[in-house]
Amino acid sequence: MTRYEEVAGILRERIEHGIYRVGDRLPSIRAVCQELDVSISTAQEAYRQLMDVALIESRPKSGYFVLPSRVPSVLPSVSRPAQRPLDISQWDQVLELVATQRDDVRLLLGRGIPNFDYETLRPLSKILAGLHRSNDLHGFNYDKLNGSPELRQQVARLAIASGCLLHPDDIMVTTGCQEALSIALRTLTQPGDVVAVDSPSFYGTMQILKANGLKALEIPTDPQTGISLEALELALEQWPIRAIQVTPTYNNPLGYTMPEARKRALFQLAQRFDVAIIEDDIYGDLSFSLPRPRTVKSFDDDGRVMLCSGFSKTVGPGLRVGWLAPGRYRDQALHMKYVSTGASATLPQLAVAEFVAKGHYERHIRYATRQYQRQRDIMISWVQRYFPKGAGISYPEGSFLLWIELPAAVDCVRLNQRLAQHAIHVAPGSLFSASGKFRQCLRLNYAFTLTPAIEDAVRTVGEIATEMVEEAQAHAVNLE
Repeated sequence: MTRYEEVAGILRERIEHGIYRVGDRLPSIRAVCQELDVSISTAQEAYRQLMDVALIESRPKSGYFVLPSRVPSVLPSVSRPAQRPLDISQWDQVLELVATQRDDVRLLLGRGIPNFDYETLRPLSKILAGLHRSNDLHGFNYDKLNGSPELRQQVARLAIASGCLLHPDDIMVTTGCQEALSIALRTLTQPGDVVAVDSPSFYGTMQILKANGLKALEIPTDPQTGISLEALELALEQWPIRAIQVTPTYNNPLGYTMPEARKRALFQLAQRFDVAIIEDDIYGDLSFSLPRPRTVKSFDDDGRVMLCSGFSKTVGPGLRVGWLAPGRYRDQALHMKYVSTGASATLPQLAVAEFVAKGHYERHIRYATRQYQRQRDIMISWVQRYFPKGAGISYPEGSFLLWIELPAAVDCVRLNQRLAQHAIHVAPGSLFSASGKFRQCLRLNYAFTLTPAIEDAVRTVGEIATEMVEEAQAHAVNLE
């Protein structure tokens, strides 16, 4: 063995034993030379070897950093939901999660909110303060029912990146993306209608279905490629489906992004059966690589796709600025907007419009996604280290949410009950199903800076989950 191979072996061993963890900066070339008494060329060659096997990476002017293993070795399973329309349940659990989010005592690992502490959002604070100080009282008046012209112009400009050519008049501003989804569903359906959804699916959308007396037909979904088009086609042949609701880009909670060809095929399938698509693209801008993925809406040549998005997951949920591109359903959607909230708040619209127009939004997105990508890798490494062996882990290429499938012995609702004594809370998987499936799954958020306290919390979740597996195994032995 050559000397540089020996040095590489020492460093590799330290990485494998957790002395240097994912995201950690390794010692400099000079430090390695001093510690191990080797030449600069030997240290450089040792680092090159580690880079060749993707254990570390070199960052210009920063040094060498430990990389995570790429795609987790075990992904979550393809979902197997009930093959019939279902009434929605789980409201009590959703209410508990929403209430818990206001409890400052708990460490909330499952919340679905972005990091709004970044310096790149300071310009928005200044813009808002300036609007409040202004003597112009326009911000205190109703704006147009379909939203501020300034904001709609900026949204149309941003939509180009997703492949959509929208006119500002094609867009209506809503009070968050949640209202956009609600308007779309109420525009297309009547109580008792069936809506096809991916499974698992965002619990907020599920509760809109419940509130409007709609039934969910959950479609099997792959953690890498998304909703099964084959199963969806069979469902369309068998059931009177009024709309297809999907989150095809950086899906919440499963993390997948449908390949572009499958998005096009989804649209063509909807065309063939003459059914509308409600596309939730709230996470679409949070792509870890460019160009960001196209939307299903970008293939829409007859107006059947209602595209829903907003700034809650990219900038901040408290602004309540969302938007909807309703396509051929514009008039009906505008009426639904009027009877629900009327015009949305004016000042946040003007502030976000200026924030985007001056280039601050793009700078913020570039910074935030760099942080999220790094934190995704760290969170995955923690889950792999602390959770029960064989846990399935999603691998999102954007956004800030991780979906984890634990062994069947772990009931994440009961897991949350045990975590309460540690002031920790996760989002149990049963929230994301019409019938309460996915009880062995949970959602984690990696948006906020991953501190030692958060690592300790993740370790605690893993330890308790492991205890539940061991308890189930001991119980099975006793029965024998």
